[in-house]
Amino acid sequence: MPDRLGHPLEKPLFDQLTLIGVGLIGSSLARVARRQNLAKTIIAIDSSEEARKKIAALQLADHVTGDYADGVKNADCVILCVPVGACGLVAEKISSSLKAGAILSDVGSVKGAIVSQIEPHLPKHVHFVPAHPV
Repeated sequence: MPDRLGHPLEKPLFDQLTLIGVGLIGSSLARVARRQNLAKTIIAIDSSEEARKKIAALQLADHVTGDYADGVKNADCVILCVPVGACGLVAEKISSSLKAGAILSDVGSVKGAIVSQIEPHLPKHVHFVPAHPV
């Protein structure tokens, strides 16, 4: 059924979309991605066991994990939905597991701090697309 987001895609844009951090923004992205058929598979990563249980109960992801490396290894697109101050640490955790050609993005409200934290860990084979949630 169409709504303000339009019709769901007939063919997903991504084989795997991985969302890191499934709080308010991450879970909202998961809900829209699921509803609009943006990815064949949605993976949610969160360090909080409570958050992982909630996202699993809401069935907004196909797989929910606390293992950063495993959660991103096959992702075509990875979106960091973590606090700005955590972006560098998360980028460091996932950098060696990102596949060639993957898109890495974020939902932080400031760019300078995020770019400076992520760039030192960004593999040359990954495309970084800074974004904003609004």
